[in-house]
Formats: sequence, C-alpha cells, structure tokens
Amino acid sequence: MKWMQFFTPVSSINWEEALQFAEQKPDGEVIFLDVRQPKEYNHGHLPGAKLLPLGDLDSRSAELGKDKPIVIY
Repeated sequence: MKWMQFFTPVSSINWEEALQFAEQKPDGEVIFLDVRQPKEYNHGHLPGAKLLPLGDLDSRSAELGKDKPIVIY
C-alpha cells in the first residue's frame, strides 16, 4: 500500500542544517534529491544533486535505494 508512506515520519531541516548533516558523512553518503522540473534543474542545482521530478517520484523511487539518507529539495 503506497499510501502508507504518507504516515512515515520525516524531518524538516533548513539548508544550514542539511549542509552540516552532509559534512558529517563521508562523500557520497547523502543523496541530495532535486524534485523540480528538468528546466528548473538545468537553470541551477546543487553539485551532485539527482534530478527526480516530484511527479515521477512514486514510479521511480526504487532508483534511490534505502541505504543512504536523502535530503529532498
């Protein structure tokens, strides 16, 4: 039941906290996920951020894996 994922607790953090969190992990251990549209992503994004538009998130979520923390913006 995919709707159950909406009851999974998540944390909300600001950019300073996200960057501090990433700095505490080895390189590549945190996934920065950009959920905007490709045109917006092409205009600028965080280096190394993965593009996965919000509308595609449900059908492509398996691409992310479950072994690394994800910061979504």
